[in-house]
Formats: sequence, structure tokens, C-alpha cells
Amino acid sequence: MDKRLQELANLPVGKLLLRYSVPAVVGIVVMQLYNIVDRIFIGQVVGTDAIAGLAITFPVVNITTALGVLIGAGASARVSIMLGNKDEESARKVVGNSLVLTLVIGAVYIAMFYLFLDDLLELFGATEANLPYARDMMLWVLPGLFLTNIAFSFNNIMRASGFPAKAMVTMFIGAGVNVVLDPIFIYVLGWGIKGAAIATDIAMAVSAVFVMSHFMRGHGTVRFCRGIYRLDRRIVWGIIGIGAAPSIVNLAGCLINILINNTLNRYGGSDAIASAGVFVTVTSFVVAFIIGVCQGMQPIAGYNYGAKRYVRLNRVFMLALCVVTAVSVAGWVLGMLVPKGLSAAFLTDAGMVKNTAGYLSIAMSMFWMVGVQIVSTTFFQSIGKVGKSIFLSLTRQVLFLIPTLLILPGIYGLRGIWLCFPVSDVAAFAVTVVMVVWQLRKLRQVAAGI
Repeated sequence: MDKRLQELANLPVGKLLLRYSVPAVVGIVVMQLYNIVDRIFIGQVVGTDAIAGLAITFPVVNITTALGVLIGAGASARVSIMLGNKDEESARKVVGNSLVLTLVIGAVYIAMFYLFLDDLLELFGATEANLPYARDMMLWVLPGLFLTNIAFSFNNIMRASGFPAKAMVTMFIGAGVNVVLDPIFIYVLGWGIKGAAIATDIAMAVSAVFVMSHFMRGHGTVRFCRGIYRLDRRIVWGIIGIGAAPSIVNLAGCLINILINNTLNRYGGSDAIASAGVFVTVTSFVVAFIIGVCQGMQPIAGYNYGAKRYVRLNRVFMLALCVVTAVSVAGWVLGMLVPKGLSAAFLTDAGMVKNTAGYLSIAMSMFWMVGVQIVSTTFFQSIGKVGKSIFLSLTRQVLFLIPTLLILPGIYGLRGIWLCFPVSDVAAFAVTVVMVVWQLRKLRQVAAGI
């Protein structure tokens, strides 16, 4: 057995989670940091309408991310389970099938977005003031989004097959290139929001080349080789089945963004959309820590579930649950104590800063609950419980957030939009606790032979 796979089976789960989570957290947080730097540059240099235009593009990003996650998350979970079952040949076929699916899906969505870009942006809530900024961003960033899918998808597979540190390096390379190019393209060349998009494209191209070279050079058990690229229905459905849950989360996020942007535009105009852009940026940074921990947990949970080591599976989940809860609480404290400082980083108008700070305090009032749902969804995904993972991924954004967005603004106006977030957080948290307790009890019964 490969040394890295032996570690997944035998090392203490605390040490394993630290080894796998730290590179994932560092990598994904670095990626979020350079996204934040992009938005600070845009907000401080170009203005509020540019931030609003950037917020309008979030649904497009969510759609492309959903399609990438559909393959990347599903493939990494399948690879972990198959390696736990000692089925290395099938794990390699998952990698080959994933490459073909990523290329085909990417070509289709890029063509569709270019053909209908303005119509889609207007559907997503663009106004006459911010549409030019949204269009400039998307015209240039779409190729980078496709490259991001390649880099992130195979980065997840790299981590799942025993290379967490190298997966982190992939993130660092892209972030480093972006940080260097951003000020050059935005300030020196004066390209504005287009410069930020081009810098992202180049950074993601470098990351994609790096991660793909890992599989081409044959490092480790899982690699590119002959006979793995023919699409196999069983493998394809296995990838899509597990990847459906996190993919649906992103697609639901797209629908929510469309609904939020249009509702904000109706009650508060472009300024309200800009405030939402700040809220999404701030919360996404905290969620990046949580996702990093979940990415570290996933290969450990998947491998040990495949190997029927349920005690280790339970331990790694409970440990990850404690960590992400601590991160969520830290984010909640930040949102409650310094909302004005967070808003001022992205906005220059004093009135906008004050209003946005108030909105952040409302929207993040129950944010400390968010980590529990995210890690629990990843847990169900890691053990192949597709239906439960999909259902749990839909609770906050579809079952609760959409109805509240349709009801509360009519009662409380603009304030009602921001109240939707804590209400949904509480409801989703309650459902998550019930489902997780039931599943852990069932796993204990299986382990005891009941």
C-alpha cells in the first residue's frame, strides 16, 4: 500500500486532520485574500457602482463554480472511498473521466455565457449604472473561471490521493501571480475592473498547469494513464451523485443571488447591491476557513468509511465539527464588533459605510451556526450519502432563505432582506443537528453489528 494511504488508515485522526486541513485552509484562504484585494482595489479606485457590478457577477461565478464542484468534489470523494476499498484502478478511471467531463462542460458553459451575457446580467439584477462594470468583468474572466474549475477540481483529487501540501502549493502559486499582476494591470496600465479579471485569468492558467503536471508525471497511485478516459456510466454517475450536493449549494446560491439582487434593487437600488457585495465578500472569507477544514476532513472520512473504520470516521467528524464551530464563532464576533471597519475597507462614501455596517450586524447575527451545516453536508458527501447530502445542502438556501426573501421584505422593507439570513441560519441549524445525530447513531449500530 502507498505510504500516504497507510497514514490515512493508521495515523491518529487529530494529526491527520491537522496535516490535511492546514494546507487546504491556507490555500483557500490565500485565494480568498486575493479576491478581497481585487474588490478593495475596485471599490477604492473605481467606486461604488463597480462594487455593485462585481456583485452582479456573483451568480455567474456561482454557476461556473457549481459545475466545477460537481466534478471536483464528486471525484475526490469517490477517489477516497475507492482507495479505502483498495480499488486503485477504479480511482484512476475516476480521474480520467473527470478530465473529460470538465473539458466538455467547460466548453459548453463558456459558449452559452458569451452568447447571452447581457441578458443574463440583466436577469441577475444589473442596472444601467452597473451593467458596464459587470460586463467588463465577465467578458474577460470567463476563461479564467474555466481554468479555475480545472485547477480546483484536480487540486481536490490531489489532496484526496495523499498530497495535501502539494495541493496547498497550487493555491499559493495562483495567489502569488494574481497579487503581483493586480496592481500592475489596475493601477499602472489603468485597466480597472478588466485588469483584475485578466490577472485572475493568468493566475488560474499557471495553477492549472501546475496541478495537471502532477497527474501527467505519474506521482502517486492516482495519475493519468491509458485506458481511463472513456466515459463509464457507472463512474460518471458515481462522480455526479456525490458531487451533486455541493454543486446544488452553488446553484442555489446563484438563484439566491439573483433573487437578492433584484429584491435589493427594488427596495434600495445600486447602493444596496453594493452593500450585499461587501456582505458576501466578508462572509466568504470566513467560510473559506470552514471549507478548508472540510476539505481536510473529506479524504480521511471517505477513506475510513470505505475501509469500514467507523470509530475513526466518527472521531474525525467530531473534531472537524469543533474546529469549524470555533471559526464560525470568530467570524460572528468580527461581524458584531467591527462591521463599520469591514465596510470601510470596500467603500469610500461615509453614508454607505454606515448603512452597510448596520446591514452586516443584522445579517451576521446568527452566523456562528453556519459551520455546523457546512461540515455536516461534507460529512454526508464523504460517506456517499447522496440524498442526505443534497437535502441538507438545500435547507438553508432553498427551503428557508427563499421563502423568507419572499415574505420579510414585504413586511419590513429593506431591513427584511437582511433579516432573512439569521432566520435561515437558525432553521437550517436545527435540521442539521437532527440529521447528524440520527446518522451517527446508525453508524454506531453498524459498528456494533446491530
